[in-house]
Amino acid sequence: MSVKRENWGRLPSGQEVTRYTMVNRLGASVSLCDYGAIITSICVPDKEGHLSDVALGFDHLEGYLKDHGCMGDTVGRYGNRIAKGRFVLDGVTYQLDCNNGENHLHGGFQGFSSRVWEAQAEEGEGFDHVQMHRVSADGEEGYPGELDVCVSFTWDDDCNLIIRYQAETDKPTLCNLTQHTYFNLAGHDHGTIADHELMVAADVITPVRDSGLIPTGAYMPVAGTPFDLRNGLLLGEGLAKTQACTQMRYAGGYDHNFVLRKGETMGLAARLRHAKSGRAMEVLTDQPGVQLYTACATEYDGGKGGAHYGQYSALCLETQHCPDSPNQPQFPGTTVLRPGERYDKTTIYAFRVEK
Repeated sequence: MSVKRENWGRLPSGQEVTRYTMVNRLGASVSLCDYGAIITSICVPDKEGHLSDVALGFDHLEGYLKDHGCMGDTVGRYGNRIAKGRFVLDGVTYQLDCNNGENHLHGGFQGFSSRVWEAQAEEGEGFDHVQMHRVSADGEEGYPGELDVCVSFTWDDDCNLIIRYQAETDKPTLCNLTQHTYFNLAGHDHGTIADHELMVAADVITPVRDSGLIPTGAYMPVAGTPFDLRNGLLLGEGLAKTQACTQMRYAGGYDHNFVLRKGETMGLAARLRHAKSGRAMEVLTDQPGVQLYTACATEYDGGKGGAHYGQYSALCLETQHCPDSPNQPQFPGTTVLRPGERYDKTTIYAFRVEK
């Protein structure tokens, strides 16, 4: 396999940004840049062998330097929301930046996706590998401790995108990293995910209090609700119930955390299918939850090839711990990382073709 490197522009500071493209034996590819460790494209074949880019995004760096809804972002230090940006750790109260109303979201105003990472590319037999590394300073966005982070992206000949997150700290802190690619298996410019079928292997969600989308702390069974995706559901059918379902009305669609029945063992979290193209994507992870976001608030012009990205034009499957976990000790696992421990999580986006 091969990795193509290209100069992808400069930041306002003058710092150069490089984009890396990994290409497999099928010609399928994944591109990402060292600004934000952002995935900018994923080109995979349909049932006829035709390649299409199934990740929303922009043709040029400038699109990612302004508000872009976290398209393709590597999210940290904490993916999802923390209520009022506040948590207590070892008896000390920490106040984070509140960048989502009164809450903290996806690492704050300048999370990991607005930083330049150190990149190292490696070509292999049957796979390519790009590793991104950065050190998040003590106090960055209000978080305690220096966090040393590596995120590796591996693309293989079977169209598996394997993302491994690793981190260590010198003080007790929080760590909950995730990926925020917007997927549309019919192509980034298809315009809707209503014709996609989604299965999520979860019996409960963490319901939210209101439109701030902070969990109540309870678990809500999915049975008998539009959140019952256990056997697969055409998303258009689910989204049609947005106004009738209080939880969906808060979000304007799906923007909820599903608690995976497999727990923190590596296993299948979700399966997405688009019948017409024959494309499918399985999500495997060792994280205990996945946030399903159906681009409820998306409204962007100037996407790739001039595409307009509107509401429900894609979906995100963000593998992670539950939202507001530092303030909800009953949720599974922990997002606390201590000196001497190693945060080590893996998610696989496995692209397939169904004839």
